[in-house]
Amino acid sequence: MTEPQLTPTAQDYVKIVWSATEWSDARVTTKALAERLGVSAPTVSENVRKLVAAGLLDHEPYGAITLTVEGERRALDMVRRHRLLETFLVTQLGYGWDEVHDEAEVLEHACSARMIDAIDAALGHPTRDPHGDPIPSATGRIVTLDGTNLTEASPGGWTVARLSDADPAVLRDLASLGLTVDATIRVLGAAEGGGIRVEGPEAVIVVPTATASAVWLVAQGS
Repeated sequence: MTEPQLTPTAQDYVKIVWSATEWSDARVTTKALAERLGVSAPTVSENVRKLVAAGLLDHEPYGAITLTVEGERRALDMVRRHRLLETFLVTQLGYGWDEVHDEAEVLEHACSARMIDAIDAALGHPTRDPHGDPIPSATGRIVTLDGTNLTEASPGGWTVARLSDADPAVLRDLASLGLTVDATIRVLGAAEGGGIRVEGPEAVIVVPTATASAVWLVAQGS
């Protein structure tokens, strides 16, 4: 028996709640969701209320918004869809890694489970998308990564593990600086006038703080 399909709005909410806690310990609040979704706080409150009633979210009055077990399962399905689609667009259709996020946001709601599984198989069951994000398996298993944001990294050798795909312009800046997934770098410390000095693959560069906040690293050899 086919399970009930969530509405695109419900799919967006569970995915965003999950994604907000993937790399941060900050609480997910009504205000944070409203800012992320670009809608009013009352709209978020009403939709959260419906998703609580549907058994997908938990929300104590004035407390954090969290996923139920079923909500997390549904969220990971959406994350899997999004990241497989991004991978497919880059590797098979020639999209730039800075172009795929918005396309995947639309396609993830339209593709059937069968199509997503077929894409996964055709790609050889990839474990990371073009930005380094882990791709959940068909059973919802995901290998999480303990990354360190470049803005908080101590001096020394690091490997670029993941890049936020939230802003295409930032991705283009990162590519121009040589900060791509799996690049090995050496963090040198704060730069005079702001930013972070980094020894990249080809030269010593200064990464603006706003750009650095989109980069997560793991210690070399991890």
